[in-house]
Amino acid sequence: FGSRQVGKSHTLCEFGRVHYDNVAYFFFEGNKRLQDIFNKGVDDIHTLVNDLSAHIGIQIIPNSTLIIFDEIQACNAALASLKRFYEVAPEYHIVCAGSLLGLAVKRESFSFPVGKVEILHMFPMNFKEFLMATNNGHLVKSIQESFDNNKELVLHEKALELYRTYLVVGGMPEAVKTYLETKNFISVKAKQMYIHETYARDMTKYSTSTEAKRANATYDSIPFQLAKENRKFQYNLIKSGARAKDYEDSLDWLKQAGIILQCTKAREGKLPLNFYVDPLSYKVYMADVGLLVAKNDSIPMNIIADKNYGGEAKGALTENYVAQQLAANEIPLYYWESDGTAEIDFVWQGEETVLPIEVKSADNVKAKSLMQFIKKYSPKYSIRISTKNFGFENDIKSVPLYAVWCIK
Repeated sequence: FGSRQVGKSHTLCEFGRVHYDNVAYFFFEGNKRLQDIFNKGVDDIHTLVNDLSAHIGIQIIPNSTLIIFDEIQACNAALASLKRFYEVAPEYHIVCAGSLLGLAVKRESFSFPVGKVEILHMFPMNFKEFLMATNNGHLVKSIQESFDNNKELVLHEKALELYRTYLVVGGMPEAVKTYLETKNFISVKAKQMYIHETYARDMTKYSTSTEAKRANATYDSIPFQLAKENRKFQYNLIKSGARAKDYEDSLDWLKQAGIILQCTKAREGKLPLNFYVDPLSYKVYMADVGLLVAKNDSIPMNIIADKNYGGEAKGALTENYVAQQLAANEIPLYYWESDGTAEIDFVWQGEETVLPIEVKSADNVKAKSLMQFIKKYSPKYSIRISTKNFGFENDIKSVPLYAVWCIK
């Protein structure tokens, strides 16, 4: 599962086209006739399959037809059927997609078939995938080799230019497609604002009126939250007098829907990180940096030319970008703070020690906080992400911004 518009449906249909004789595609949202087939009961799988075949006029053949249930969270009975298929009819191959599956799993009235399904998360395209989509795939191998060997990349400036373009376009497939077809950032922004609108409609459709208003207000506050020097999420920035107990469910809704990323504070740089988390302190990022640029109403050419924007705005975009790349590699997001005197943007749990990941939006790599972390916890090595080329010095691995996807 993943947020709206990340390409789940297209990916599953293409997978079925390549690997199966035929595809039986079912879209549940707003489809009462389809939902009624499941609501009649799912105990008799073979009757269910016959009804589904009749519904779309395609014969579903065991082991050779890929069955796709799209937006499956719209039908509890369809979700329940997965357990039945697994137990009595494994010869039917089923894949499901849902933009709000994370919310469906948490429904009190529904028992998700844990252990009967394999869950995969889908994220917006990371920078590596953006390079491949924009016919710059030749850079992928070179970047990976430079990362592995701490060797400077010859095409460093070209890669940075592409990175800055990615900040504006982001990784939502429709935005990338529009950029490739038009090279027009106004058209790209129109696609991005449409995606924002679909999120807002989901909040209204799948929540009560009060919950929807709070979720929208929470979502709208994210650019302001990131514009601060201290990017810790603060509820009073949503609206004056806002309290955690009134809005924390809205924040969780956005997280479960895959719309935001949450980076939790770790009080100590020790293993295991999850043992030292401060659940009341966290930063919140958008799941896609391009959507943040659009919502901020930033000027694309200023970002791409690296002129007339900087300070907190530049730092916020850079941090959001790094969070997105790490999340796409399914690296849990934590940051470290020491009594308010030092902060490391991200910390990563390695096999032997916790590795600090410091993020710089430019090539100024002075790092008092990093030095403090190193002195206190003696990590195996440290990672510094900036506009500087690859290198390794004083146990600090220099990783250019365009190579964050290599951190796995």
